[in-house]
Amino acid sequence: MSRLWARFSGLFSSKALVGMDKGGNRYFARTEEIDGIMKEKRWVVFKGEQEPTSIPVEWICWLNGQRKRAPTQEEMAKLEARRERVRLSVAMLKKEEEERKSKEGKTVSMGKAAGPDLKSFIRQFPVDSEGNKIEGAPDSTDGKRDKGFKESETDKKIPHYVKEQPESSEPTGSGVSFKPGTWQPPT
Repeated sequence: MSRLWARFSGLFSSKALVGMDKGGNRYFARTEEIDGIMKEKRWVVFKGEQEPTSIPVEWICWLNGQRKRAPTQEEMAKLEARRERVRLSVAMLKKEEEERKSKEGKTVSMGKAAGPDLKSFIRQFPVDSEGNKIEGAPDSTDGKRDKGFKESETDKKIPHYVKEQPESSEPTGSGVSFKPGTWQPPT
């Protein structure tokens, strides 16, 4: 009964049809006084089933007050054409990527992205969860010992993060000796 009364009273209210979308949903606005302030109320009347996901983004922005003017038919047509161009470009890029991968001899998975290579990940660890040595896993020693290099006693005392610092143009240090304006980038 309340819905019937709301429809009947809606016929005599000052609502204004603002526009329609491609799906046939109609958008309305009404200015009303709330707590002494004139506010605009905006809403949608769905065509058929009430499916909020069927509302275009531009109309959602208008309903939420993120845009002042309702989208026009010309604007909606331009945006739909742009979305179609983007869809076609994405499909073309996916096809080119699949062709490139097939030429390289890699397996191509249609649709979903391939997962990580777990075998190479597991090979990094020298022992399994039970403490047994894994075949094909690297030794726990670093790469220097594998190549025939021997560490001296002084090398063993220096922490690994000091020995293996790459050259960097960024300033490094703890900041204790920092003096503003003294650091200059390398030339």
